[in-house]
This record gives sequence, C-alpha cells and structure tokens, in this order.
Amino acid sequence: MVHLVYLHGFLSSPFSKKAQETAVWMVEQGLADYFHCPDIPMEPHAATEALLAARSRLQGEAVCYIGSSLGGYLATWLVEEHGDRAVLINPAVHPYVLLKQYVGPQHNYYTGEIHQIDARYADDLRALDRPVSDPSRYWLLTQTGDEVLDYREAVTKYQGCRQDVIPGGDHAFQDYGQWLPAIWAFAQESTA
Repeated sequence: MVHLVYLHGFLSSPFSKKAQETAVWMVEQGLADYFHCPDIPMEPHAATEALLAARSRLQGEAVCYIGSSLGGYLATWLVEEHGDRAVLINPAVHPYVLLKQYVGPQHNYYTGEIHQIDARYADDLRALDRPVSDPSRYWLLTQTGDEVLDYREAVTKYQGCRQDVIPGGDHAFQDYGQWLPAIWAFAQESTA
C-alpha cells in the first residue's frame, strides 16, 4: 500500500485541522501505519532536509503527499525529484513572491511559536520551483474563494493534471474531510 504523507502549510503544523482530520480518518480505516505528518521547519533548507529524512524512513515504499498551501509547493518539489504522487490542496505556486510580506517575526497558528522569517527564504524557496513533468502524478483540489492564494495560478501550473476546482470555499479548504476516501483511492493508483 502507498503511504500518505501530509505536508502542512506556512505557519502551520501537524496540529492543523486538515492534518488531524486525515490522521483520524486513517485510524478509522485501520490504516494508521500508512499515515505520516512531519513537522516542517520554516527555513527552506531545514524543511527540505526534514522532508527527505521523513521520506527515507519509509525505505523506498510508495508515497503520495497531501500538500496544503506551501506544503503543496514542497510536495511538487518532492514528486519531481523522487517520482511520487501528490494531492495538492489550495497549493502555493509562487510562495517566494508572497513570502516577502512575511519577513520578520511571525506567529505559528497552531503551536504559538514565533518564527523569524528571513528575506533570503524567498530565494531558497525559488530554488525549489519545479515544472510538472508528469501530470498523472498530481491531483489539484482548489477552491475559488481562497482568500490567501489565487486559485487560477494553480489551475494554470497544474494544467493537464486531474483537477477539481470548487466554487467558493476558502484557503482552509471547506469540507476537506469528505474528499479523504477519494484521496486515498488516488494515492493507491499506479503511475506506471
């Protein structure tokens, strides 16, 4: 079976609502051993090191990422570098542009930690930008009411990939839990 690895967004954590919904759903299905949610550091180099370490702990087993917001951007980097699959939930497409407005101390929504965001993070994130090489590896789930990111950027970047563009909603992605059975089914599909 394929492992689901949930990648949370910027200033978020494994305690986010979607991460927790996914964890609970996996437990209810008897699949707890196939769910992973690493705590992703804010600094891009540390984030990529943590993600690669989490991936290596799975010892080559198949992976499907669920990437939310910045986690979607990081999931795309992982898929393009290592050939896995990803479900992208309101993904960030150009986070290095948006990050400029967050330079300085920022409050983590879930842990209460204060993170000092450095201006160089934008360049480090830009270095992780990858074009989509195989559309069959991705499923875009986006809502047009996202108040943080322009959903149209994701629709354009993931052109040719499976896409569900839902009218309304918000950046948190309303009714996420109802999509979990379909996300699990997509994760189990072969990309061969």
